[in-house]
Amino acid sequence: MRLDDTGIAPVTFIGSAVIALGLIVYASIWPQSAAAIFSGANAWIIAEAGWFYMLSVGIFVIFLLGLAMSSLGKVKLGPDDSVPDYKYGTWVAMLFSAGMGIGIVFYGVAEPIMHFAQPPDAVPRSAQAARDAMGITFFHWGVHAWAIYAVLGLSLAYFGYRRNQPLAIRSAFHPIVGDRIHGPLGDCIDIFAVVGTLAGLATSLGLGVSQLNASMNYLFDMPQNVLTQLVLIAVVTALATITVATGLDNGIRRLSELIIIVSGILMLLIVILGPTRFLLGALVENIGIYIHTFVARTFHVYAYEPTKWVGDWTIFYWGWWISWSPFVGMFIARISRGRTIRQFLLGVLFAPAGFSFIWFTIFGDLAIWLDVHVANGQIAQTVAGNMPIALFTVFDFMPWSRLLAWITGLLVAVYFVTASDAGALVVSMITSKGDEEPPLWLRVFWALACGAIAGCLLLAGGLEALQAAAVIAAFPFCILMLIMCYGILKGLRDEITIQESRTLPTAPLMTSQGGLSLRQRLNHIVSHPTKTRANNYIAKEVIAAFDLVASELQKRGIAAEVVRLDDGAQLIVHHGDEAEDFTYAVRMISQPIPAFALSDAARGEGEKKRFYRAEVFLNKGGRGYDIYGYNSDQVAADVINHYDRFRHYLYVLDPDTTM
Repeated sequence: MRLDDTGIAPVTFIGSAVIALGLIVYASIWPQSAAAIFSGANAWIIAEAGWFYMLSVGIFVIFLLGLAMSSLGKVKLGPDDSVPDYKYGTWVAMLFSAGMGIGIVFYGVAEPIMHFAQPPDAVPRSAQAARDAMGITFFHWGVHAWAIYAVLGLSLAYFGYRRNQPLAIRSAFHPIVGDRIHGPLGDCIDIFAVVGTLAGLATSLGLGVSQLNASMNYLFDMPQNVLTQLVLIAVVTALATITVATGLDNGIRRLSELIIIVSGILMLLIVILGPTRFLLGALVENIGIYIHTFVARTFHVYAYEPTKWVGDWTIFYWGWWISWSPFVGMFIARISRGRTIRQFLLGVLFAPAGFSFIWFTIFGDLAIWLDVHVANGQIAQTVAGNMPIALFTVFDFMPWSRLLAWITGLLVAVYFVTASDAGALVVSMITSKGDEEPPLWLRVFWALACGAIAGCLLLAGGLEALQAAAVIAAFPFCILMLIMCYGILKGLRDEITIQESRTLPTAPLMTSQGGLSLRQRLNHIVSHPTKTRANNYIAKEVIAAFDLVASELQKRGIAAEVVRLDDGAQLIVHHGDEAEDFTYAVRMISQPIPAFALSDAARGEGEKKRFYRAEVFLNKGGRGYDIYGYNSDQVAADVINHYDRFRHYLYVLDPDTTM
């Protein structure tokens, strides 16, 4: 059996697998050589292209905030009648657990206390150093990080669910290169995405296993070394393989909801047990500092006072987020169908970032307060020598330290598993032509590969090698992301023209009755046709309507053809090289019968039955309405109405076009 016949994208899968397995073998056999190469490439990128990372992320933020505030924010990520698949709370939980989870546990104490002890622009351990520490941490984990993810997520959700393209990275480039995305160019784009995702995911897993190892050391005196971490990676990879096999709803969704609950309990305990008034006041001031320095930090590349600090921190973070963005972007696109662009952007940019701000204030400011008032610098000194144990060092100066450590250990384990299985699911989707439910063996393969890469990079140089791999992998993908922004703008320009065309008056349906009768309307509303009935309807009424319209167009010298599809039928009106062709398709779309419409007997079967809608799809995607029950004349009238609007659309694009 060929890979094409299994739903796998053969070039993308084989190319990605060869690179991933090659990296595993190379880092395992020649770890010192791999570490030297990673270190050299990372140093070159930071020195020569750090400004490019900073500028690019600034462009992403400006582009997305402008888009959210524009009239295009009303555009749905899906057909016009689509609704979100997940309630808002669950959606935010899934965003956060996949996008930031393990990182905020690792850096929740470590980053603020390190900036406090060794600030880039202030006197160490001063009040200004404390303010700068929290402002810098918010900057690294706030809107900028999520803007990187949102570029990918918006592009994939828009082109995948609105424009009916495969849910793959290559689809974002369709407005620019057209159908060439289905060839070698698209394969290369997706391979870049997979390799970048694996590098970013390996970094997160490396941080996660270091934190989990620190948890085990604190609770059970388990040794902190590479061997222990490799064993933990093997165990967590096995758990991730099991959960990724259960799919998105049963595995990842429930783990994400558990994460938010456990995180909330831990934060509440810290606020109650710690300096409550100080933490609440610090949160308010930290938000003010973040807003005040938002623009300045966005473009602060330290050009006038070069420092290694910006490469070790900001550029590393931007590289990590960019390399991980195919994973998080694909994941948030997968869970965001049915939301408007404005809902998507405001939710993605601000909801998880707000949660991160609360987390970093509680743990970061607590660490700074304890270090100044209780620990006499011991926390900062310990973190400088062993970053993974930063959080547990703070617990040593808190009541109920063992309980807090147990909760943290649970949180780290769940974050670790969630990141691993979500990453494997996304890479599987990329290598299976955008299939939202990739084959089980493919999900298992990538879950194992993610764990293996993380383990081998640990052997090749520990966390430094993992961080270097993320920054290196991000460089070519950052260029692709800038092109994506242009592709999104180009695609949305069509939405503006379509919206203007929809304001044209609609001609009445061309039937002797003047439209659908009362009986036809009611039958259309309450019917739930089977696949066979829907298919027969398309074969009889829709094809007849298409033939009628095609015949009339041909009489007027306009080329038109009727194409039978596996899931419906399509009319194509050709305009030659002068203008875009018009397409009107009717496709069978499967939907569960709503619970209120099921009979008592069907309701008792425990599984919703499904029916099929005959939905209309035009050039720019689904229109979201069902024409099942229209007779051939009424279908023909609907085609003519849309063709009239389409010609107006072409005229607006280019008034000089002749058709």
